Amino acid sequence: MPKLAVFPKAFMIPLCKDGTMRLSEWIALAVKLDIEGLEWYAGFLEMKDEKNWLGFRRQVEDHGKVIPMMCCSPDFTNGDAAFRAIEINKQKRWIDMTQTLGGSYCRVLSGQKRPELSIEEGVKLAADCILECLPYAQERNITLIIENHYKDDFWEYPEFAQKMDIFCKLVDSIHHPFFGVNYDPSNTYLAGEDPIELLKRVADRVVTMHASDRYLKEGTLEDLRNEEDGAQGYARRLSHGEIGKGLNDYDAIFRILKTAGFDSWISIEDGVDGMDQLERSVSFLRKKIAQYWP
Repeated sequence: MPKLAVFPKAFMIPLCKDGTMRLSEWIALAVKLDIEGLEWYAGFLEMKDEKNWLGFRRQVEDHGKVIPMMCCSPDFTNGDAAFRAIEINKQKRWIDMTQTLGGSYCRVLSGQKRPELSIEEGVKLAADCILECLPYAQERNITLIIENHYKDDFWEYPEFAQKMDIFCKLVDSIHHPFFGVNYDPSNTYLAGEDPIELLKRVADRVVTMHASDRYLKEGTLEDLRNEEDGAQGYARRLSHGEIGKGLNDYDAIFRILKTAGFDSWISIEDGVDGMDQLERSVSFLRKKIAQYWP
């Protein structure tokens, strides 16, 4: 049966930028929820000091929870080999961080969609960098998970592998027992594409999932595709919403995942409108998991 984790989507600025919230405060809020784990983020300010890593693991485990997943954003599509080497070293440090925290999954990405980059070049650069990290991850029993991502908060350009065909091309170029997909249905809408179609294409490679939901503030999905395709910045027509009340068809998603044999972690990216919203999203997913994994 899948297990639930939560991610501090509502508190990224306080935890990562201005330091107005401590990780101990987030832990205290999260452990009250009906979950098994807390997804971690490599960019938390307090994670800069490696001496803190074990302490946070103990704080979480003292509440009977675990830290199963690490969210981080390597940028592997830069044409400069020296730049890519730095990103590979960052990824290896994040793998070490994941291991120290007791986790099993560490995210990778392709990198930024730089204008001068062809699809073939981008796929090769990203794949080569991920393949270079995989032996390091395997030695530490960490699975690298690539997400169908939109754009890191600190990137100039959107994700190189944002579009379904490119993402699948990259995934299909890497076959390794410690590599898989972190499926995020909401990000597919940001690419102007169908999340169910993507899931059908990668279901046998999915090892973790991000659960969130989006709703249209105005217009239609066709309007979204016409206006947002290739645009920089977040989609203007889409907004985060409570899970189960947005565009995602969780019945279809869970049917496909169940058929594919999925039984791993689902991390909730929600709560932007408060902890009450996050609690309702947890409850919704608990009911759906019980329905499809009785």
